[in-house]
Amino acid sequence: MISQTCLGILLPFTGTAIGAAGVFFLKRKGNGQIQQALMGFAAGVMTAASVWSLLIPAVEQCAAWGRWAFLPAAIGFAAGVIFLLLADAVSPRLLQARSRTGRSEHWRRTLLMILAVTIHNLPEGMAVGAAFAGVQSGYGDMAAGAMALSLGVAIQNFPEGAIISMPLHAAGMKKGKAFGCGVLSGAVEPIGAGLTILLSFLLVPVLPYLLAFAAGAMLVVVAQELLPQACGQETPQRGAVGFTLGFLVMMVLDVALG
Repeated sequence: MISQTCLGILLPFTGTAIGAAGVFFLKRKGNGQIQQALMGFAAGVMTAASVWSLLIPAVEQCAAWGRWAFLPAAIGFAAGVIFLLLADAVSPRLLQARSRTGRSEHWRRTLLMILAVTIHNLPEGMAVGAAFAGVQSGYGDMAAGAMALSLGVAIQNFPEGAIISMPLHAAGMKKGKAFGCGVLSGAVEPIGAGLTILLSFLLVPVLPYLLAFAAGAMLVVVAQELLPQACGQETPQRGAVGFTLGFLVMMVLDVALG
């Protein structure tokens, strides 16, 4: 059972790493049209994940609150928005050393995207950990469901790893570094899962707030960074197509595997 739990908490991270490895198959570097489509796709994936993977589960977990079931999600969502806005305000100072190279704006956007996806991955890892905590507590009938949840998150993480590494490479970063950034964005999932298993009785009650927090953080990045880059050029159709395709892919994965 311990080996099954270890496999379960590592599967989501593996999905992110495999998705990030897609950067090694991106042949054209620095192509504006490719970057525009990738930014749109990333925005679509993050928007769909915010709704189906984060906000809806956050509300459903508080169904016992009745008409107030939305409250934890609303609080967490607002906290995530405020956190990302503060991070955006602080990041230029953190990246001031790069301003002489003219790349500080690029790195600010990179930092925000990685931060948002990493924050999104933490509650997903905690959700997987909570499921396996139930298995470890003696609820054997939860084993199949816990493994299915882990596999579903892993498949969902495939495009998330890609939306970190591929736009970074298209913007000029070397493939190895872009791959590393994509992998690191998913490293928080097994950490979150492991901590949840160890502290399940303390952390599970706050999962709705964490899920909504991640949703708020991700949507700030979508609205402030990704959509303007994807649709603010002379040919916004590419960004729009990328957005709708990314949204569709993530929606299907969330609903079919959720």
